[in-house]
This record gives sequence, structure tokens and C-alpha cells, in this order.
Amino acid sequence: MNLQKITKLSVVLLALTAFVVLGVIIGQGDEYIEMSAMQGNFGAVAVMINLALTVLLITIVMTLVFSLKNLVSEKSKMKKAGISIGSFLLVFVIAFFMSSGVETPMQDGQTLSAMQSKLVESGIRTFYLLTLIAGGIMLYFSVSKYFKK
Repeated sequence: MNLQKITKLSVVLLALTAFVVLGVIIGQGDEYIEMSAMQGNFGAVAVMINLALTVLLITIVMTLVFSLKNLVSEKSKMKKAGISIGSFLLVFVIAFFMSSGVETPMQDGQTLSAMQSKLVESGIRTFYLLTLIAGGIMLYFSVSKYFKK
């Protein structure tokens, strides 16, 4: 049995299970579900949530496995991925050193530490820097294309 048949069979089984649980949820009605939830019994809703989390976990694992398998299969792809990750880390390090961390009180009474504040500011600055870099690259290629004609 090849991987495609296994995938199709598991998708059909998960879909059938989801339809059965959905039918049970719809059949129970809103009032029954609300009353059960107030008593701590989440029943079919909990099953549906667990099923959705299982599908999400399977999707994430399969995506990571096949992406890494595809990356490792060719040296050129691995090199390009390394350069991309290194470039992103360089931008983040630049943003980190540009940021200043200040201890900040939050609305719920807790305090955001200086390092946490610096990391948040670094994330925001990274976004801005990447936006500027992307805009600059688009502008460069648009202008160079214009002058080549």
C-alpha cells in the first residue's frame, strides 16, 4: 500500500468521524450543550475539538517531515535555506541591538521585564526592517526594469 492510498484512507476516516460527531452535536441542540457545559460535561464538543487538534497536529508533522525531506535531498536547496535563515537572523540581531528594553507595568497588574520588552520591540523592528527591505528590493527591480527599456 503506497503513501497516497494511506493518505486518502485516513482523510476519509477522519472526515467520516467528523461528520458523525457533528451530527451528534447538531442533534443535541444548543440548550443541552450549554446546560451540560455548565455542569462540566463537554461531551461531543470536546471530541470535536480533540479531533480538530489531531488533524492540525498531523498536518503540522507531515508538513515539517516532507519539507525537511525535500530540503535535505538537494544541497542547493539546503544552501539557499541556510542563507535565508541566516539573513533573517541577521536582521533580527540588528533589530535587537537597536531596541531598548524598559520595564513596563501591564493592565492586569503584572510587570513586563526589560528583556521581554526588548524582545517585543525587536520583533516589531524586525517587521519594519523586513518591510523596508522588501519595498527597497521591489523599487530597485522596478526602476532597473524601467531603465533597461
